[in-house]
Formats: sequence, structure tokens, C-alpha cells
Amino acid sequence: MPDNKILLEVKDLKTHFPIRKGVLNRTVGFVKAVDGVSFSVQRSSTLGLVGESGCGKTTVGRTLLRLIPATSGQVTFDGHDILGCPMSQIKPLRSRMQMMFQDPYGSLNPRMTVEDIVGEGLTVHGIARGKQRRDRVAEILEQVGLSRRYADRFPHEFSGGQRQRIGIARALAVNPDFIVCDEPVSALDVSIQSQIVNLLQDLQEKLGLTYLFIAHDLAVVEHISEWIAVMYLGRIVEYARRDELYSNPIHPYTKSLLSAIPHPEPQKKHARIVLKGEVPSPARPPRGCHFHPRCPWAEESCKTSDQKLEAKTTQHLAACWKADKIG
Repeated sequence: MPDNKILLEVKDLKTHFPIRKGVLNRTVGFVKAVDGVSFSVQRSSTLGLVGESGCGKTTVGRTLLRLIPATSGQVTFDGHDILGCPMSQIKPLRSRMQMMFQDPYGSLNPRMTVEDIVGEGLTVHGIARGKQRRDRVAEILEQVGLSRRYADRFPHEFSGGQRQRIGIARALAVNPDFIVCDEPVSALDVSIQSQIVNLLQDLQEKLGLTYLFIAHDLAVVEHISEWIAVMYLGRIVEYARRDELYSNPIHPYTKSLLSAIPHPEPQKKHARIVLKGEVPSPARPPRGCHFHPRCPWAEESCKTSDQKLEAKTTQHLAACWKADKIG
């Protein structure tokens, strides 16, 4: 029996990009950007998806919305099979699933006014036109903290924080249930980051929104998420409730990410786990545990045994067989 509390469920999602070479353009390999990811998101909650650049976070978000074709797996949104739907049935679902992009300037058409940017979705989905559309745009702008007088201006006339608010307004225009927030504050000043995060939380409380919040800053993710999934090289290596993950990290990769968070009291020394080497290529992932070339606690068996994500406690999953031996 389906769980009515679950809005989005992802099972064994894979997104592989072919590598082609030669005159005949033959496929010689695959970049395994997402390689067997599973998670679920409850209604009106936030799942934080974190990891280093290049680990596949953004690809997950874009694949969920069918902006990138999936190789295999299953994505269920409110009972609808997203990956199995023909494109003719995707359009009605698109209004319920929206995305905020990382670059608040590059994601806005510089030749369109704010009214056209925010109102485009209203026109495409046949929600509002003419005066009704203008009124709806003005209402949304004020909802995200912008004056309705800004509707006739262009993106270049705004600051980075204001442009991101326009991006939020565009996502909200079609009354979505679920929003993929793709590093929405990483390009902003620290002082502006908190304003945007607080705005997202206020909107979630008022409108009952559900977020997939993609970021590499664990401090920001801690502030907004109820559950957190940690990705490394296309896979989720740890998945837990926020308080549990921050107080009791299990996977060595998670431990290293948490140790890199700036401490509020710099004079107090805290252990810093510095990883050796670079992130391996997703086109040639290591055998066994993908993290073993950089893991300070790796043993010979880690090079051959591929550890799957498994429950360590009732609300904590990790993909590390040595988890109970690492302090």
C-alpha cells in the first residue's frame, strides 16, 4: 500500500552519458553520472542532497524533471511514473514540478522583462493571460520580497539576490508542489544566502512546498533540511535525519565533509580530515568501494568489495562495512 506521506520516490536511478570516438562515432564507454540512486521525499519537507562538485547532484535533479533522459530506474511523483510517462503526459506534471537554478543571472533571459520571465509558465500552461497574468505576476513578486513595480525591468537591473528571488518567483508562478533547488545560494554573498534560505523556509510553511535542496555547503543544508543524502561519484553513501547525521556521521566521506565546516570558535582546535587525491573520473570509477582510493581507513577488502547502502540504525543508512570500526 503506497505511503500517502511520500510525494517523490526514487529507486535505483541511473543516468549514464555515452562516450563516443572515431569517425563512426562509436560508443567506447559511459560516464556514470548517477549510478543507482534511491531516496524518497515526504510532502512539505526538504531533502538535502550534498557532495563535492561533479558527484552527480545536479544530474539527479534534472533527471527527475525529465530535462535529462534517465538510463534506468524508477521515479514516482504522487503516484505518477515520471520516467515511464510519454512526453504528451509530462506537460501537466511539469507545472507541479519546478526547478531553481544555480546561476541567478545565466538562468534568466536578458531580453525578457521580469513580467515575461515570471509569467511565461502561466501562458504555457494556460493558467492566466492578459490582466489576470499581470496581476498574478505582481502578487508573486511581492510574495518573494520584490516590488510589483519591478515587473517591467530586465534582469541586468537587479542584484544577484534579487535575481534569485525572480528565479523563485518563476518557479512559484504555476503553483508547484515540488521544487528542485539546484545550489540556489552558492553564487550569492553569505549575508544574502541566509535571506534566500529564510525565504524558502517561509514559502514552504505558507504553501506546503516540498524541496530537493542540492548544495555542497553542509552548513546551509543543515539549516533547511529534515533529511540529508550524501553523494559521492554518482552514488549515495549516507542517508539520515539531519540531527542524526551531524551528531553521528558514519561514512568516512561524510566525516571529512563535516570536518571542513568552519568552526564558530576558531581558537578551538578540531580534527580536520584531509582527503588525499582527486575525485576519480565517473567514466572510470574504481573497483570495489568508489571511495577507497581517498579513504584514510581503507583496507585491502575495500578495493574489491562494493558496499551497498544499508541500515545502521532505524533512521541512518550508510555504504561502509567498516562504519562500526571507525571512531
